[in-house]
Amino acid sequence: MPPTEQAATPRRAPIWDAPVRLFHWLLIALLAFSWWSGKHHDMDWHRRSGYTILALVIFRIYWGFFGGRTARFAQFVRGPRAAFAYARALASGRYVATPGHNPVGGWSVIVMLCSLAVMVCAGLFSVDVDGLESGPLADYVSFDQGRTAAAIHHLMFNLLLGLAALHVLAVLFYLVRLRRNLITPMIHGRRRAYEGETVEDLGASGWKAVLGIVIAGVCAYAISRGLHF
Repeated sequence: MPPTEQAATPRRAPIWDAPVRLFHWLLIALLAFSWWSGKHHDMDWHRRSGYTILALVIFRIYWGFFGGRTARFAQFVRGPRAAFAYARALASGRYVATPGHNPVGGWSVIVMLCSLAVMVCAGLFSVDVDGLESGPLADYVSFDQGRTAAAIHHLMFNLLLGLAALHVLAVLFYLVRLRRNLITPMIHGRRRAYEGETVEDLGASGWKAVLGIVIAGVCAYAISRGLHF
């Protein structure tokens, strides 16, 4: 007896590749550690954490072009019309399935990456009020510019806290209102397959991931040395 269509359909479908998931959880841990080390004035570890965040941002930008299907910017960055239409659907309580980031979530990724990039770059040029602690690129700017960079660095971190809070609220909205769990798929990378859905591999390449890690690591290391060799 031939298998039914329901039996032939896999119960789970891949949604997030391993690099995307590692980026997500490492970023959360590093932001928390950066806050802790900055609060306790442990600037050596604060800088190391910042360099690692820099490497993560560089890798995620790279992976947005060369990563798995759902990791690519071309897949989830949509125009304002699509984002507003999706937001209206959510406001009415309707869940619209997407293969990865939805149109609103896609823009939240862009905003988060841009905010991270500004925060880290500002930290690289920042100088403390006594001029005793500074970023590796502070030699390229004046003291006043370094102090401005420090203020921007602090401001952007607070902005990131707000973005993180909005992200948590969005996850809770999906869980409570729409009955959709977004947390566990970001852990194991798979979600429940929809009836009749054609399940496809994400197409994430291992050697491209390794190449991206090398590129991100080399860039972060060069910047941490103040671009002096």
